[in-house]
Amino acid sequence: MQSPPIKLLTQELLDEVAASSRRSPRQRQNYNFHDDLSEKVQRFVNVLQPGTYVRPHQHLRPPAINGFEFFAVIQGEVGIVILNENGQILRSLRVSAAGPTRAVELPEGTIHTLVALAPDTVILEFKEGPYDVAADKGFLAGFPAEETAAARELVLIWEAEFNT
Repeated sequence: MQSPPIKLLTQELLDEVAASSRRSPRQRQNYNFHDDLSEKVQRFVNVLQPGTYVRPHQHLRPPAINGFEFFAVIQGEVGIVILNENGQILRSLRVSAAGPTRAVELPEGTIHTLVALAPDTVILEFKEGPYDVAADKGFLAGFPAEETAAARELVLIWEAEFNT
């Protein structure tokens, strides 16, 4: 029986995913290391460009699945904005490949969004699977859809959290 291939996270791979993220209307792109959506551990890189809008959301999983989300920034810098259920900012975290905080684990139910603070920011993410597109994210009510003027305005407000 042939063993599964060894998977490498190389700069060449990151450059390819970053180029794809720059071409994307969403200004971000994932690359999954998990092969199957049914795998117990989701592991992937997420490359974000400044200006990307990540609609505020939380992860709530069935009782047998832990809804944590772990982010390790391996290139660039990201701002993580923690919100309450009314959309008010509770906390802002700067996470950087070269800074004092390089990774964050958010517990299940934490409402959050991400702000790319540098071009080609790469986040290595881990979540418990399996992935279920219908239940992966609970979006916070009252926030605009992606690729709208209102979304772009929110990104500017959130970026300002990190420019002070």
